[in-house]
Amino acid sequence: MLPKRFPDRDRIAVVREAAEALEAGATDESQSFRLGGRVLARREMGKITFLDLVDRSGRIQLLAGKVDVDLGDIVGVGGHPAKSRRGEPSLQVVDFELLAKNRAPLPDTFHGLTDVEQRYRKRYLDLLMNEETRADFLTRSRIVAAIRRHLDADGFVEVETPVLQPRYGGAFAEPFVTHWNYLEQDFYLRIATELYLKRLIVGGLERVYEIGKDFRNEGISYKHSNEFTMLEWYEAYADYRDTMERMETLLEGVATEVTGGALTTFRGHELDLKAPWRRLRFTDALAEHGLWIRDEAELRAALDERGVDTHADKDWAQLVDHAFSFYVEPTLVQPTIVHDYPIEISPFARSTDDDPTLTERFEYFAGGMELGNAFSEINDSEEQQERFRRQSELVEGESEDPDYVEALSYGMPPTGGLGLGIDRLAMLLTGRETIRDVILFPALKDRP
Repeated sequence: MLPKRFPDRDRIAVVREAAEALEAGATDESQSFRLGGRVLARREMGKITFLDLVDRSGRIQLLAGKVDVDLGDIVGVGGHPAKSRRGEPSLQVVDFELLAKNRAPLPDTFHGLTDVEQRYRKRYLDLLMNEETRADFLTRSRIVAAIRRHLDADGFVEVETPVLQPRYGGAFAEPFVTHWNYLEQDFYLRIATELYLKRLIVGGLERVYEIGKDFRNEGISYKHSNEFTMLEWYEAYADYRDTMERMETLLEGVATEVTGGALTTFRGHELDLKAPWRRLRFTDALAEHGLWIRDEAELRAALDERGVDTHADKDWAQLVDHAFSFYVEPTLVQPTIVHDYPIEISPFARSTDDDPTLTERFEYFAGGMELGNAFSEINDSEEQQERFRRQSELVEGESEDPDYVEALSYGMPPTGGLGLGIDRLAMLLTGRETIRDVILFPALKDRP
């Protein structure tokens, strides 16, 4: 006896309908409901068996006779609203059927699954036993759906670009490498969708976005995962100022739609995502710490003097990025836009009109964590080729993309582009302090 299905509704609506009827005092046996779920509690009192039926919408008590059911079994039931002697809303069971047998012992149903590594390795048990985990991932799903609704309403077109790419580009990162046997050629799991999306701007689509997986063969931290979900959008006839405003409006709207307001709590701080956000120039942010220094040797000496390990920083660009990440980023607790980055660390951003050493690039932060990166795009093919050349001198590996340069040679409108880390946004809106808590199946080392 499977639960009855309704057009555009599921068991969540059915369970809530039953609960609302019970809370209103309804006891009319003509009101019948058919539910399905998992039994996660059982108590017997005389001839009555009390069962807690749980699905993703919540929990409801069943009043049944003698039934052969164990904890963890999945059952289908039919019945009518009732109340227990203690007044708890319940469903008086008339029909009962076992739909799937649980043949493994469940974790403690009172405490849930508490071992952190087990929660990640056996996410199905974590979801089954911990209501907070289910709520977090439903919130994440609503975040992605809300982003799509907002961008679609603004005239953006969702597209798909290759995950396996013959060249990697769009960011400074170490790629994962694989080999395509049929083509007899190495390919890379993408580190960004940027260069393909901008080809579509050249092609006249004008407003495009993609939500998908990127991969970077680097370290893991509370905010870094080698496999992560990224939103990127590109908008023709827009610059980084327009993109700032669109980003603020989007994140305020998504937070309000998903959580009911623009306020969220993260790492002990209450954050207000309401637009407009604070603006801060990159140079001013470092100057506040006495570290806006253009000379490589002087900057290295200043960092070394403060006890910062700079041996892995090969040039001024890496030093200044290290200084910003170490001293500035952790202080950006309230939502902040940092803009006008040096050209050395912004290979795809257009230079500012008043200072060619700075670019129309911004990154945005909340809770001491970067959420994303954006800029006014370079739309001149010769300038882009020169930027690629400089980048290839600094970064080992294949960083040039002649096909992309050729695409630019046909003319790309002035364009604003943005990347947003979906996992980090989910952390922010659920209050989770590690990225593994908002990724359903995070990568883990094999057990010894």
